[in-house]
Parts: sequence; structure tokens; C-alpha cells
Amino acid sequence: MTRNDEDPVGLDALDRVTWALRRAELAVQALKEQRLRPLGMAAAHYTLMMSVHAEPGLAGAELARRLNVTPQAIASLVTRLEGRGLLERREHPRHRHVQELHLTLAGREALRAADVVIADVERHITDDLGSDGTAEMRVLLNRVAKRAREA
Repeated sequence: MTRNDEDPVGLDALDRVTWALRRAELAVQALKEQRLRPLGMAAAHYTLMMSVHAEPGLAGAELARRLNVTPQAIASLVTRLEGRGLLERREHPRHRHVQELHLTLAGREALRAADVVIADVERHITDDLGSDGTAEMRVLLNRVAKRAREA
């Protein structure tokens, strides 16, 4: 295919780092979805549950900001996980209208099982890189994230 000055993208568009990051993100996301499906869990459930595990008592609005999704998306996920007995809402001790999110015992067990799956996905991805390559990738990705936040 030949390109001319009227083409909507540059010749290097598909070779850009940002495009490579997106392809990697989509591939990893698809693999996580595939591997979590037998547990009856989606990658979004795992992400939300990991966030609540890391910081018990987070409010939905704060969780939405941290995960860069809408509060409505978080509310829907929370309702679904709460209905399955994996998550519970508790009234904030000082703010009556704020609901804190906490994993239930069943939620911790489900998260433990899902994390085994995710750790296996991680090993699958990083085996080729080796420990040095994996460490280097982590450093580079952290630098990319920091730089993007500074923009």
C-alpha cells in the first residue's frame, strides 16, 4: 500500500510505543479474561477486588477515580460482587452517606483463587523476558506511567 500526504496517520503510526503498549494491554487483558472465566470472574472484578483488598474501606467514588472508570461502572460491579457475597458495603463511621467497600470471607477466597490464575498469567508473560528483562520492563513501564501523568 502506498501512502501520500493525505493519509490520516504517519508512516510510523503502527510502530509507535503507544501502539505497542495498547496491543500488549489488549493481549494481556484477553488472556486474563480467558483464564479467569472458569472461576466465574472477569478481569474487572479482579481489579476491583484487588483494589479493595489493598485499601479496605475505599468508597466507590474514590475507587472509580483510581481505576479511571465512571462511578456508575464501579456501582454496577460492586452490586454484582455484593450479590455474589464477595463484597460488602459498610457505612462510613463519620459520613453517613458514604459507603465503604470491604471484601467478605468469600471475597478473600475468590480473590486468592483469582490471584493464582493472574500470577500464572504473569509467569507466562515474563518467562521469556527473564528476571532482568522483567525488572527492566517494570522500571520502563513505571517511567512511562509517570511521564504520562506529568503531561
